Amino acid sequence: MLTLGAYEKCKRYIESHSKEATETQRRKEQFPCITISRQTGAGSYEVSEHLIKILDKETKESEQKWTYFNKELIQKVIEDHNLPSIVSSYLAETKYQHINDAVYELLGVKPSDWTLLHKTTETILQIARMGKAIIVGRGGNVITSKLPNAFHIRLVAPLENRINHVREVFGYSKQKAIEYIEKEDKNRKKYLKTHFFRDPEDPTLYHLILNTGALTFEESAKTIAEALRIKFPKSFV
Repeated sequence: MLTLGAYEKCKRYIESHSKEATETQRRKEQFPCITISRQTGAGSYEVSEHLIKILDKETKESEQKWTYFNKELIQKVIEDHNLPSIVSSYLAETKYQHINDAVYELLGVKPSDWTLLHKTTETILQIARMGKAIIVGRGGNVITSKLPNAFHIRLVAPLENRINHVREVFGYSKQKAIEYIEKEDKNRKKYLKTHFFRDPEDPTLYHLILNTGALTFEESAKTIAEALRIKFPKSFV
């Protein structure tokens, strides 16, 4: 569920980065971003909560916090007319032209108008380029595959674990939880295949695949944080 607090964090994240628009203010170092692809019920939100707590303590420039973006939050960012303009101004320089080029390449043709898919794709690329973001779903791993600061995670778990987690979160019966998981997994797979011609089950799309049935959510977060530290050592204290 989208909460006001979560969206306010997204606003602060984007507004803080917009203050770095000039060359003299912008930091030299680019921080990593994380994309999370997941099976329904594998605990992406819980893992992200633990992960943000770890990364906020261990990443350089601690005053700029890691921020979580899921489908609902990204959609809200797009709907807020002020935020896209802020992000666009931040990335206005020609050195970031590869972002638009990547959008056009992903969508196959240059859009004639500002479609929702185009907005979503560009917004994800822009957020990822700013760093210190966890982007869940929406093909984020494919969209950001050419960005050197992107780190891609896939969360999986045995069906029984996922059923139990969905029941705990939503209060569903076992049958309703099964139906929910089947529907969500099908829709996510269709979204990625339809728009980006990729299969979310392809292991080569990810740096790391974690089984949250074998690891707790906290253990999974610690594993991701350690892998990120190894991959991007200069970003950590």
